Amino acid sequence: MNSSTVFYDRLRYGETWEVNIINPLAVELNETLRDKAPSLYRSLSVLGKELYFPRGILSQTAEAKRSADRYNATIGIATSGEEPLHLPFLRKQLPYMEPSETFPYAPATGLPELRRLWKEHQLEVNPGLAGKGFSLPVVTSGLTHGLSICADLFCDAGNTLLLPDKIWGNYRLIFETRRGANIAQYPLFKPEGGMDTASFRLSLIGLDQGSKVLVLLNFPNNPTGYTPTVREAEELHAALLDAADGGTDIVAILDDAYFGLFYEEGISEESLFSRLADAHPNITAVKLDGPTKEDYVWGFRIGFITFSTGGGEDRSEVFEALEKKVGGLIRGTISNCSMLAQSLLIKTMKASGYREEKEEKHRVMKDRYDEVREVLSDPRYGDAFEPYPFNSGYFMCLRLKKADAEQLRRKLLEKYGVGVISLGDSDLRIAFSCLDREQVKDLFDILYIAASEINR
Repeated sequence: MNSSTVFYDRLRYGETWEVNIINPLAVELNETLRDKAPSLYRSLSVLGKELYFPRGILSQTAEAKRSADRYNATIGIATSGEEPLHLPFLRKQLPYMEPSETFPYAPATGLPELRRLWKEHQLEVNPGLAGKGFSLPVVTSGLTHGLSICADLFCDAGNTLLLPDKIWGNYRLIFETRRGANIAQYPLFKPEGGMDTASFRLSLIGLDQGSKVLVLLNFPNNPTGYTPTVREAEELHAALLDAADGGTDIVAILDDAYFGLFYEEGISEESLFSRLADAHPNITAVKLDGPTKEDYVWGFRIGFITFSTGGGEDRSEVFEALEKKVGGLIRGTISNCSMLAQSLLIKTMKASGYREEKEEKHRVMKDRYDEVREVLSDPRYGDAFEPYPFNSGYFMCLRLKKADAEQLRRKLLEKYGVGVISLGDSDLRIAFSCLDREQVKDLFDILYIAASEINR
């Protein structure tokens, strides 16, 4: 296909037909996906089908890096000799970093070494991925950016997004407000405790068979701090397979922001991505993860997006096509992610003691979790609130028995100087991640006193 080829895609809106002209580079990617991964291709949004990675300045710059051994006047940075031009003051703040690791642009899809290291990390902590086909992770500017990429790639106005009834509120802004998704919800927990996987199955199977469905699963869950047990994870997996067998094209989005922060035996300590990778030709699995919470570098704004799709054959061309679409989307929005943050993460992941330092921080979090468990075992709190199931992550949620959540939140803030998050009429989210162990009991005592004052 030559550069002058024009591809027309007819889109129906109501009773009118509109014609979109798609760039030939996007057409090439679409043809690869349509041939090698038809369910994935059907699942792309209109924008997703139009995306491509542009040739031109970027490709010419890459060629110049390889071959311009005399002068390279291609890239839009300033240099002095062999180094990027930089302010000496900034250089002094980064004594262990080379200017080349700090000041230039990173590639749109991220530094190759970091992408390789993160894939190795995914295999290490998710041994169930061994032997399965999944893409080289692409660097995103945090997990929120990764979610936005998913929404742009796969979600059109009117598409269904299946979520539990306890969610991070930003999902609505990303998928509903920005992309026009219709959100369907199911109860996350059974009345007697544990995840309500039966309701998940009924909600999923009850959606239109033969259509496209986006399913977003976030574990450890924000706001509740819940991760499924091994059995519950298998039940989720089985429900998704049955829906795919019924002809539904499923985009399973795994938000693994708090991955690894597990505190109990018997819970599923691998991402659901391990089960869904290669699982079915009608399932496109998308893993969103990163060092933000895993490595306690929230402000680095570095995340990763990784893809897998069933098919039973070499999918390298599929993953390459997806990488180009994602690279084009990044190029057309933020251009690239932080070079400094990526370089620092590479050094950290390769450093001796890296795993031991993470384990030490995990113990700190586990101690706080254990203290919350111990404090909440006191029956005197029972007439004011009770915890929803929790076993992992940064958070836990309380269900208030009588007090209004927003009224209690305001009273806690204004009278006691305590900040919590109200969710709906009856739920409060507590981030025990930012409480020292000795502060936990005092916090819950204050919550109890304030709730009792409102309940009088």
